[in-house]
Amino acid sequence: MTLRDTSVFDESPWLAGGPDRLGPARAVPTMLAHEEELLLYWLTAAWAQGTGAVVDLGCFAGGSTARLAEGQREAGHSAPIHAYDRFGADEATKRRFLYPAGVARFEGEDLLPAATALLSPWQDRISLHKEDLKDTVWPGEPIEILVVDASKSTATLDAIARRFYQALQPGAIVVHCGAMHWREPWVMAQMLLMRDWFTPLAHAHDTTFAFHVTRTPDSRAIEEGLTTGLRDKALAAILNSNRALFEDYGTTDQLDTMLAAIAASPGVRDAWKMSRP
Repeated sequence: MTLRDTSVFDESPWLAGGPDRLGPARAVPTMLAHEEELLLYWLTAAWAQGTGAVVDLGCFAGGSTARLAEGQREAGHSAPIHAYDRFGADEATKRRFLYPAGVARFEGEDLLPAATALLSPWQDRISLHKEDLKDTVWPGEPIEILVVDASKSTATLDAIARRFYQALQPGAIVVHCGAMHWREPWVMAQMLLMRDWFTPLAHAHDTTFAFHVTRTPDSRAIEEGLTTGLRDKALAAILNSNRALFEDYGTTDQLDTMLAAIAASPGVRDAWKMSRP
């Protein structure tokens, strides 16, 4: 896979046509905003060349996976799509996101049967993996599109980096859905630490950011980008020293909120424990 001109991302071409272009994927429940789901669809429908796997980390009931799969179907590519999640949903989550979308009521928290049914229109191209990402082993197959919505702790983010980043082809796209979220400031910090390998490319909606893989990171690069051992001061300094980048994308409000969250949550490295600033 060769590096391509990424200037098309400056125009946000995924917005053209609106959500109707998602076809049957619209029926699969998701927590994604419209711009995010359009971005995922566009990446496989218009950008990907089918030269590597599409990997979706943290797919919930398969909403993001369906958008990726429908885009790939539209493009006529057949690269494998791998979707990972713990596939669990408590009653509150089911009542908020699943039942209003038409998912039949079910007992217990096992979401995998429902996700399998929802993704049946694309079953020939999707493999579902019910796994903890800290225990996952990626077989080494080249990756062209990597979508991450599972970096809810530095431990999980660093496990993702160690297991998946070395499989990224030069020219691949990484979409971090939590890159701008105040509960997950370590995500953008990691990508900024690895800017020699990942070039910031596009901001979509409030928290999602896409990155262009300019070269495949080796094990040393990944170790240098790990976030678990970063102290609060270092984490904040990495973000604040790149304020110009946030200004370029009009996201200084998100930056300031992340910095305030770090200050309000000393030593915290789990999203659910972060205190709202």
